[in-house]
Amino acid sequence: MRVPLSWLREYVDLPATETGRDVQAKLIEVGLEVETVEQLGGGLKGPLVVGKVLTIEELEGFKKPIRFCTVDVGTANGTGEPQEIVCGARNFAVGDKVVVVLPGAVLPGDFAIAARKTYGRTSHGMICSGDELGMGDDGSGGIIVLPPEHEVGTDAIERLELVDEVLDIAVTPDRGYALSMRGVARETAIAYGLPLRDPALLDVPAPNSFGHPVKISDPLGCDRFTARTVTGLQPEARSPIWLKRRLQKAGMRPISLAVDVTNYVMLELGQPLHAYDRSRIQGTIGVRRAEQGEKFTTLDGAQRVLDAEDLVITDDRGPIGLAGVMGGANTEIADHAAESGTTDVVIEAAHFDALSIARTARRHKLGSEAAKRFERGVDPQAASAAAQRTVDLLVLLAGGTAEAGVTEVIAPTAPRTITMPADHPDRVAGVTYGRETVVRRLQQVGCDVYGQDDLTVTVPSWRPDLAEPNDLAEEVIRLEGYENLPSTLPKPPAGRGLTERQRLHRRVGRALAGAGYVEALSYPFIGESVFDQLGLAADDPNRRVVKLVNPLSDEEPALRTTLLPGLLAALRRNDGRGSHDLALFETGLVFFPQDELKVAVRLPVDRRPTDEEIASLTEALPVHPRHPAVSSGGAREQAGWWGKG
Repeated sequence: MRVPLSWLREYVDLPATETGRDVQAKLIEVGLEVETVEQLGGGLKGPLVVGKVLTIEELEGFKKPIRFCTVDVGTANGTGEPQEIVCGARNFAVGDKVVVVLPGAVLPGDFAIAARKTYGRTSHGMICSGDELGMGDDGSGGIIVLPPEHEVGTDAIERLELVDEVLDIAVTPDRGYALSMRGVARETAIAYGLPLRDPALLDVPAPNSFGHPVKISDPLGCDRFTARTVTGLQPEARSPIWLKRRLQKAGMRPISLAVDVTNYVMLELGQPLHAYDRSRIQGTIGVRRAEQGEKFTTLDGAQRVLDAEDLVITDDRGPIGLAGVMGGANTEIADHAAESGTTDVVIEAAHFDALSIARTARRHKLGSEAAKRFERGVDPQAASAAAQRTVDLLVLLAGGTAEAGVTEVIAPTAPRTITMPADHPDRVAGVTYGRETVVRRLQQVGCDVYGQDDLTVTVPSWRPDLAEPNDLAEEVIRLEGYENLPSTLPKPPAGRGLTERQRLHRRVGRALAGAGYVEALSYPFIGESVFDQLGLAADDPNRRVVKLVNPLSDEEPALRTTLLPGLLAALRRNDGRGSHDLALFETGLVFFPQDELKVAVRLPVDRRPTDEEIASLTEALPVHPRHPAVSSGGAREQAGWWGKG
């Protein structure tokens, strides 16, 4: 998750002096893996201004199209005269507002700008693309064309938000909430002890019967589905610069306004959304399992053969989306540049089963941003707020109108509660925190806590990883600081020395080493073909082997009944590499199957196994005595001045 510091400051009033490195250290203290802090706009130096293209002259006689332009940059050049610039891009026209870098400026990568003669003209600066400014791909594939409301001569560094710091967080599978600005802001607020402005706290209208009809056939796969409709979108409306820049800083490419808004809200609240062209939906939106072998074309243009476990979004024709993973090409939002651009959209904000989405994404090799969040756990209570936020942005930025209909289908669920002794974190950490600290830390996480000696904790909807008392203890310990845990060594009880078996094992090893043998350790796996190489009889007991269910190699699927194959292989390998005089030994376990097959019990993890359970487990093991073995080759004594070896 890439987190721009400027965006994070919208939800937490961080001190103005705090840098990205400072925030990184604080977030690491509370358990988030902040890998890097990227400095955007490092080394960038102006003047970089907004300009208006006045004239364009096409220069002839060159291998590629070249244009000689005059651009109004106001008084930024010190003269007020039009700036003459040579440019090879063709995605702008006379009257367009563009970004101009003037002589004396330095672009990212220590690229200094100066007036220079090229193609028979003198170019006083450069008209910039997103790549040249370190912005990445903005979807246009060329020069940045700004909306007409930008004033000529104003500073483009500030307008384009080119200077920022971006925290790159490696989100572990149990912390799906951190794949959103809302989740990271909550952790930041806790780390600094500051209040959080929760972006999900929105006024959401109550569900009614006027919204787009929705039918859920699999409530286990989809326990919540919110549908909202926005009409009258302006097809020519484009994403504003601030929206594009936040997407780019977060590592996403701007596409079109409707898609950009759903991606923005997903990054903000952690709730994946999808926008359908309403004119392409036929009838009721449904959620069901796919039929085995059913075919469906996703937004990437690939035709998918569906599995019976795949969860799909449908209308009266069939699938229109692979639930929680990717939408379908048959209801895709049309590009704003098209003549028949989308004007009415239906917004989907749903909550899907994490395991189902994870399996579908892997089955179809579609690691989408939505699937990444659903498989780690998404806050089901945020769906209606995310839909409302999307509606608000579309109305604001695209001139749309929100329909009064609100569809919300919810499978009833009870909040999750955990009962825990108030001193449980103390006993886990070996530190006395006290009830007051435990309750305060759990409330900061978002839990509701009741009780005195025994606490009843209601887990927040955005933390599906909190399932038992040890999970709550971990939250208290990490927020109090792992670095504050004392380092203590365990105190082992006095022992009785080595056992008789251990003493015998060591005596044998020392005796063989004293006789000139070198110890070699080999893998305990063999293939049954070695018995033929050793010339063992067909009824030899060593041919009865214990086979592994999951062998490391299909060529060696059994456990050894003799140490010789490993020793001889070591002898052969050393001899082949020039060491011809060898004496090797090994003392190791060999394995023989029991006459009667016994199944091992599955031991518990919440307590120590009983003596009876341990005894039954031991009885199910193969017979495994420890054997010694030696192998030797070459000269017994080395050759030297004393004679032949």
